[in-house]
Amino acid sequence: MVDSTTVPVKMFHALEVYEEALEIINNWRSSHSLPLQIMKMTLLKRARSVSDHALIAQRIKRIPAISLKLKQNTRMKLSQMHDIGGCRAVVRTVSEVEQLLKVYEEATAKNARRCGEFVKKYDYIVAPKETGYRSIHLVYKYKTDSQRLSTYNGLRIEIQLRSKIQHAWATAVETVDAFTDQALKSNIGKASWKRFFALVSSAFSIMEKSPTVPGTPTNIVKLKQELKEFTQEITLLEGFQKATETIQDKKGQVFLLQLDTELRNLKLRGYEQDFLNFAQREYLDVEKINKDKPHIQTVLVSVDSFKALRKAYPNYFLDISEFVKLIKGFVAS
Repeated sequence: MVDSTTVPVKMFHALEVYEEALEIINNWRSSHSLPLQIMKMTLLKRARSVSDHALIAQRIKRIPAISLKLKQNTRMKLSQMHDIGGCRAVVRTVSEVEQLLKVYEEATAKNARRCGEFVKKYDYIVAPKETGYRSIHLVYKYKTDSQRLSTYNGLRIEIQLRSKIQHAWATAVETVDAFTDQALKSNIGKASWKRFFALVSSAFSIMEKSPTVPGTPTNIVKLKQELKEFTQEITLLEGFQKATETIQDKKGQVFLLQLDTELRNLKLRGYEQDFLNFAQREYLDVEKINKDKPHIQTVLVSVDSFKALRKAYPNYFLDISEFVKLIKGFVAS
């Protein structure tokens, strides 16, 4: 028989261990903030040289996402994760994505250590993931000769280059994940949704004259026929857009977003860049409070302005209208 008097002690100990683990993770991800900010500014400059309309954003990876990735990759250590800090450029077309990639490759060829040491390229446009995800990822290690900043050397930052269509697809997947408690982004979820997003990705690939997703029809007529069978999924997506926004603060460059998919509202708080450390502390506090509430999605992001926020993270505003418009137009054409 279990001694009931030991249960509270064990529970308290488990809570202590959990709290300590969260602190370690938060300290580690917070340490990426400076290298991330530096690489984001480089991305901004390079992206704007390709397109005046480039949308730039950065984020520190959410604890639930970190936890899931470590569970899926049991041999991976937290220190080996290359996307704890990530920044993204969304440009209009695949051609502009390729131009921006060329800017990075030429800069690396001229000076391999400038703005970080290149580690690896993942081209998910040439070779889409089986989920349908398409984008280009560049991984860099932060490098500096500054003695003061040398403690950040070796930290990895992931840079994503996407077209507007690829961004619409990715944010629609995240919206469905939030509402249905799936992890389609990590290839975990219902087969029907997996198939739907793989088919849509191939439709978008055809629109962008890029390679389609393996295992999906390459014939446009057959692709449209199969997509027409997913009217229920498209209807549900349209329904997700009926949300109530609760905006608390529009000022700042750093924003803490909390989307409640049950109440269908968004809480948002803005911070000036100088208050980043405070924002990261509040980020962790909110994650602790909502750790058993999967219907509440939280993320801390940085963008140039509040206006850019909605474009960079439309899923948090329940705005997937562009995705729905694109897929309905493809099927009807």
